[in-house]
Amino acid sequence: MLIDLKTRINNIDANVRTVTAEQAATELSQNKGTLIDVREAAEVTSQPVPASLHIPRGILEMKALELFKDEATPLYIHCASGIRAKLAAEQLSKMGYSNISVVTCAIDTINQVNQR
Repeated sequence: MLIDLKTRINNIDANVRTVTAEQAATELSQNKGTLIDVREAAEVTSQPVPASLHIPRGILEMKALELFKDEATPLYIHCASGIRAKLAAEQLSKMGYSNISVVTCAIDTINQVNQR
């Protein structure tokens, strides 16, 4: 049985912690986690988020194991719409990472909060 993208994302929503940019910034300042941008390179070039570590969604699983050795590392994931971030969070969770949050706001908001 095929599942459309909307249904797939709705099923992920139940299991993914979501936070605002403000919540993420506050937590990141306390827990020394990592803000990860899973957008494609062209998107990052046109609208960068300097506070983020850029790891495109397509290679996230390979890079995560290389960069984050502790499964409890706080990871905050964002993209342009939230869809790739949710898919990324689901995959990282399946890989064993246990402290994952999706930042659910616009890129401009993430940049504004991180410039304070």
